Amino acid sequence: MMSNLFSIFDPSTNLFNLPINWISTLLGLMFIPYSFWLIPNRHYLMWNFILNSLHKEFKTLLKNNYFNGSTFIFISLFSFVLFNNFLGLFPYIFTSTSHLTLTLTLSLPLWLSFMLYGWINNYQHMFSHMIPQGTPTVLMPFMVLIETISNIIRPGTLAVRLTANMIAGHLLMTLLSSTGTNLSYIFIMILIFIQILLLILESAVAVIQSYVIAILSTLYSSEVN
Repeated sequence: MMSNLFSIFDPSTNLFNLPINWISTLLGLMFIPYSFWLIPNRHYLMWNFILNSLHKEFKTLLKNNYFNGSTFIFISLFSFVLFNNFLGLFPYIFTSTSHLTLTLTLSLPLWLSFMLYGWINNYQHMFSHMIPQGTPTVLMPFMVLIETISNIIRPGTLAVRLTANMIAGHLLMTLLSSTGTNLSYIFIMILIFIQILLLILESAVAVIQSYVIAILSTLYSSEVN
């Protein structure tokens, strides 16, 4: 009996008091063979198609802010989160994206760099974003307060959205699997079928959440200038 259900997300494996679990963050690099970079195989063509599609979409979202290589950081963010989300679906592999330690580390520096760049180089444009066009004079102070608060909580919402979605699916699968020892063979077969469906759903969530965090980061950067 587990004392705490959320203990499945703790980085408990250690060797010489080192948190070995966090090494799973870099495991995605091991899934890219050397031939990926040299021989145009099916994996290369598929991944190249995904990256080109993302590049075109991010280029459209950035509009006037686009310059050569500006979409690279958002494509890298998408790839990094996607690898970690998928690795978390394998047994005994630590899901690093289910921790605010990692997700805040990704979202906070991005948002902070956008804000610093915008306020230093184009503060008039940043002030104009505080008051939407057509706002009555009476509501202007409230709109400035609301827009400021919504702007400040952006890195938190990015991080919590990714973390919560990763934790929710894993918790549901853990809760269902923990009841397997008390069920008959027929119900165990039904449970396995439900777990397979949940695994497919979690695979879709892993892709969607990596796409969402990359798109939102792109949109936040496009508002700066």
